[in-house]
Amino acid sequence: MAFVSRRHFLSGAGALSFTAGIGALSSMTAGKSWAANVSGYKALVCVCLKGGMDQADTILPFDQSSYNELARVREELFEAYDSTSVSSSRNRNNLLKLNPVNPDQVGGRELAMPRELSALHTMFEDGDLALLGNVGPLIEPTSRAQLESNTAILPARLFSHNDQRSTWMAFGVEGERRGWGGLFADAVLASSPSADPAFVSVSATSNDVFLSGDVATPFRVSSNGAARPDLVNQGKYLGFDPADDEARALIREHLAQTEFNHRNIFAQDIQTSAGRAIEASDRLLLARENQEPFATEFGSDNFGQQLKSVAETIKIQSYLNAPRQIFYVSSGGFDTHDNQAGTLGDRHSEIANAIAAFKAAMTEIGQWDNTVVFTMSDFGRTLIGNGDGTDHGWGGHQFIVGGQVNGKRLYGDFPAAEPGSRFYTPSRGRLIPTTAVEQYAASLGRWFGLTNAELAAALPNLGNFDHSDLGFLG
Repeated sequence: MAFVSRRHFLSGAGALSFTAGIGALSSMTAGKSWAANVSGYKALVCVCLKGGMDQADTILPFDQSSYNELARVREELFEAYDSTSVSSSRNRNNLLKLNPVNPDQVGGRELAMPRELSALHTMFEDGDLALLGNVGPLIEPTSRAQLESNTAILPARLFSHNDQRSTWMAFGVEGERRGWGGLFADAVLASSPSADPAFVSVSATSNDVFLSGDVATPFRVSSNGAARPDLVNQGKYLGFDPADDEARALIREHLAQTEFNHRNIFAQDIQTSAGRAIEASDRLLLARENQEPFATEFGSDNFGQQLKSVAETIKIQSYLNAPRQIFYVSSGGFDTHDNQAGTLGDRHSEIANAIAAFKAAMTEIGQWDNTVVFTMSDFGRTLIGNGDGTDHGWGGHQFIVGGQVNGKRLYGDFPAAEPGSRFYTPSRGRLIPTTAVEQYAASLGRWFGLTNAELAAALPNLGNFDHSDLGFLG
């Protein structure tokens, strides 16, 4: 028989589905065994690119010989882009060359971004963006020779969307209950008992596992920046007739109870969680009431609106009593098995323009130096295409953006398009990660204020790797 704890039930799908419209708030408090540095204010913003972003079609070779090699390996995909046309986004003359301060990281080769990422290219050249190459889920350092001899210890269910996304977030396949973002938030709450636990981990998108900890649970904000309204005030459920306002008020008063006694402990805890979520939503809306809107304009697309809601929440963080905040946003459409040439450009433009707008908004309120935006994705994609698309891979390249990022630099590995080399799996040319997700996360967590002990507790395989600070943050 399986036994489910009250905490697991309340942090899982049952409680989240009940309170998703209004956020969720844990009533648990933390002990003092943690010692995260929570002085000042800092925010981490996780951008999940769902579907598996193609690393070789995001950071492209620019020197002529390397470009020619990629065009040879991906002949059909380059034909789909009509790369020989003077107007093609994959014509070498239209790529945006990167000028890193550490060109030796790629051994004299040159890299570029497609023009749809021009906003991020500008941020790289200005020193606000760093690139981390070939990062992905690992249990221990893994080589091609180990794969070929079947001696490698590998993460479970490689190349599966849901499982690898979960592994990125929680170091286990779909069904894991705690993500490293949530465990980072736990450390913050343990070191800052006066902080409001409702607003330390905040999601502007789906309730994925990333923000769930032992104590921390994600608070939802909507894509238009305001807290999601509680279910009672949604007319589609209770009608729009003003004559029903008195009944509506009574129902809301009942749901908003935070001191609720019931012989069923699950009913009691769910009611308490729902009541505190309504209370937290009201506080968020009240804090926003007298705020001037940003001069910065965000795009009307869903991803742009998610980052707008994050910016608006950071703007009022002093009213929310949250010295550290971890945010989660997402953008889909990166599962490019076909028509990659027709779809990836739009996805690139969407994320680049939204992140650029977010930087402008943070600069407006003086928080750019206190904010780091970083990307993750299910996996990279195969170097060898399938015609007009690519298939599920393993390692991929990620962006780190912020005022304290050691930008205009390359970190990790950006292998040449040589599928027979040691950097790729024996079949299909999947990148074998040379940097683990734990190393990536530890570098972010150390900037966030976590101690080595807290990082080790949150990142189970960190001790299997030689270093835990990749250097991309000051």
